[in-house]
Amino acid sequence: MQLKRLLCTYGLAFQACFAGMLFASSAYAGAQVYTPLSASVRAVLHHSVSDLNEPKLAFPSQYEADVWLMDMSRRLKDRLPDAGFRMDFLKMVHYEATRAGLDPQLVLGLIEVESGFKKYAVSRSGARGYMQVMPFWVKQIGTADHNLFNPRINLRYGCTILRHYLDIERGNLYRALGRYNGSLGKPRYPNLVRAAWRNHWSLPTPTASSRRDPTS
Repeated sequence: MQLKRLLCTYGLAFQACFAGMLFASSAYAGAQVYTPLSASVRAVLHHSVSDLNEPKLAFPSQYEADVWLMDMSRRLKDRLPDAGFRMDFLKMVHYEATRAGLDPQLVLGLIEVESGFKKYAVSRSGARGYMQVMPFWVKQIGTADHNLFNPRINLRYGCTILRHYLDIERGNLYRALGRYNGSLGKPRYPNLVRAAWRNHWSLPTPTASSRRDPTS
């Protein structure tokens, strides 16, 4: 009987720990609000999330790409210890953000606030993955085989959705971030993302000498 109680206690503790690992570490992970889309908008967004080409870094030179990757990798090291995955992740972030017309450093700031860079983060409202994408988006603009815990798919959806909200808000980042988090009109979330972007991921303004490839 005592053994049974111990097993039950440890089992409950494990379940609680596992649940804690799944829920998004950030208290600020929110939820995009479902809104019906017109057929034309749905078609555009569907095309965007379905076109999964191989990520390619968009930099004027390989030197600048390497500088960006090494800098961001150093900053991200404590959160993603595996060096190989960290580099692949940063390449995906840069590609998906650039493809959507977003600043990659902004996207890193958003991920920091939304999920704390936890692949399997789930918010209490059900948002999933790095960019905390709500599952209804898969039904609206995706296909049944789109797994929101897949890093590439999660980043593709997250960047596509933020771009969509920016278009709705005519480039107003403050309001677009509010829509992304389901907290439109409230200042806390947009300010947190912009602070993370500015304090942890922003790049110094480049000078002519810093842009020059020393090997050229």
